[in-house]
Amino acid sequence: MRVGAPGAEKPVVRVDDTRYVDVSDLVRDFDEAFFGGDGLRRLAEPVAQRIAAGETEPFGSQRIGSPIARPHQILCIGLNYRDHAAETGQAVPAEPILFTKSPNTLIGPNDEIRIPRGAAKTDWEVELGIVIGSRTSYLDDVADAAAAIAGYVLVNDVSERAFQMERGGQWSKGKSAETFNPAGPWLATPDEIPDVLDLNMWLDVNGVRRQTGNTKTMIFDPYFIVHHLSQFMVLEPGDLINTGTPPGVGMGFKPPVWLRAGDVVELGIDRLGSGRQQVVGPR
Repeated sequence: MRVGAPGAEKPVVRVDDTRYVDVSDLVRDFDEAFFGGDGLRRLAEPVAQRIAAGETEPFGSQRIGSPIARPHQILCIGLNYRDHAAETGQAVPAEPILFTKSPNTLIGPNDEIRIPRGAAKTDWEVELGIVIGSRTSYLDDVADAAAAIAGYVLVNDVSERAFQMERGGQWSKGKSAETFNPAGPWLATPDEIPDVLDLNMWLDVNGVRRQTGNTKTMIFDPYFIVHHLSQFMVLEPGDLINTGTPPGVGMGFKPPVWLRAGDVVELGIDRLGSGRQQVVGPR
């Protein structure tokens, strides 16, 4: 995890819901250098020693930031749940639909979502995020992808549908507004996830359940996605991949339901914690 004011977060390791181990003297940040330098393995022993010695600190009221520093890139997979494709009226894709999201959209799990200027159709999407753990390209097969994954995070792939669908067909326009990628509260390493293809997902807006799903209904699983993307580009340590959303997005309702200033979005995934974001108006 990372805690502290925006731009001044320090890296920590969660012990439980109330305590963490400060590792800011051991690593600069959970960034490309950390993941690419085998940082997760190197942290294991000193963190265990500190926990055994009782060297933990309370979270208290500290802000929780994104569990990873600003990545080299945020890659996103569209229409990756069969029932979500159906609710949007689009065909199930034959291979992963790829679009990108600006890395500066990344914020903490409880930070505010800001509706951009000129927006009219701001939507929500609870998603499983993959964090890449090593420089990866041209993987030989899907089995090799597991070794390239540092862990998993909860993300909200916030979308402005008018920008996405009605402004020249460029999905990135509707995905890259500031604050449009809340992530966290923590990164869970693969050993903490017994089955990444059996994680319950949910999202509420103003206390009303809007999304209920499970990663087992993914069309393309995380290993397939990492292998597939490695055939087209180099994945860097610390890169984030958003893997798609289950049904229940605002554009799928009749009539559609859009986010407005004052709304509160709450979401979670098994073993990856939960987040709470209040929606605010444009700057």
